[in-house]
Amino acid sequence: MVNNSCLIIVSLIGVLLFTINVASSTDVVSTICPKTSNPPFCLSVLKSAGTTDLKGLAVYTLNFAHTNARKSLTLANSLAKTTPNPQLKQRYSSCTESYDEAIGDIENAQKDLALGDFNGVNIVTSGAMTGIDDCQDKLAQPPKDTSLLLNNGKTLNDICNIILVISNLL
Repeated sequence: MVNNSCLIIVSLIGVLLFTINVASSTDVVSTICPKTSNPPFCLSVLKSAGTTDLKGLAVYTLNFAHTNARKSLTLANSLAKTTPNPQLKQRYSSCTESYDEAIGDIENAQKDLALGDFNGVNIVTSGAMTGIDDCQDKLAQPPKDTSLLLNNGKTLNDICNIILVISNLL
């Protein structure tokens, strides 16, 4: 009888802790995502983070942004080398520089986060977004860019926007 009572109490405590954890996860996401430019994207990114801690989410999204920027840099570089169109070649070369700078900004944001300089995270992440926007603006002009670079830039801006919101909450 005593063993059954203990088992029931332990089970209830486990359910309660699980419920609190789910509620806190929902609270964090519901605080961050509505403030972003793409709430559904934010929701999917933060759900895959595996943490609800704001600093942990910042680390996760900065790493995600870094990976995305590296892939975009590789794509822009490849396109600049292979496209026969001189206008697009120039745009892709310019985007290569923009993504290279964005990677540097993201790496600086990672360093700032480690130092607890959340305002610095915000400032350099905004800088990364400015470079990405410059590339996006160039790619939106004729002749039409049919690569994935424009879409990659939007995704990276959406990730950076999540970082901005998180850094403001830290």
